[in-house]
Amino acid sequence: MRIPRPLDRLRTVGPPVGAAALALALLSGWTAVGGAGGPRRVEAGPGWVLLPTAGAATATAAFFTIRNPGDVPDELTGAEWEFGGTITLKRHLHQGAAGRWEPAPGLPVPGRGELAMSPEDCDLMIPAPPPLRPGQSVGFTLTFRHSPPLHLTAEVRTAADRPR
Repeated sequence: MRIPRPLDRLRTVGPPVGAAALALALLSGWTAVGGAGGPRRVEAGPGWVLLPTAGAATATAAFFTIRNPGDVPDELTGAEWEFGGTITLKRHLHQGAAGRWEPAPGLPVPGRGELAMSPEDCDLMIPAPPPLRPGQSVGFTLTFRHSPPLHLTAEVRTAADRPR
C-alpha cells in the first residue's frame, strides 16, 4: 500500500482551486466596473438647441444622443437648463403624412442602444426661451431612472446648420 505524500495531494487539488480563485477575481473585477449587480451609467456628448425663428420664439427644442453601454434599459425622466423654466420631454407621433406631438413621461434608452433625439422623433421642448444666438453654448442637466444626472452642453444652431 502506497502512502500519499502531501505534494501529491497539492497536485490534484491545486488546479481546481486556482481556477476557482481566477474566476472569483474576474467576476469581482466585472462587478467593480459595473458589469454586474446593477445598470451601467448612460453616456452622452454635446447636443444642440434649435434657434427659434424671429417673431416665432414661443418655443424651441434641444436634442441629444444618449448611449447606454449596459444591458439594463434606462429612461430619460427629465431635463433642466441653465435658464430655468419647464422643459417637456416630447415624442412625435406620425399619422400618415400628418403628425402631432405629445408630452412623454419618459424617453427609453435601450440596453446596448441609444436614444437619438431628432426633430422627427423626440426632443426636449423649451417654452418661451430667452434670446439665443447661433454658436452659443447652453448648459443642461438630464435626469434618468437608473443613471446619475448628466451635465451637458448644447450648441445653439439654426435650422440650416442642424445635424442631419
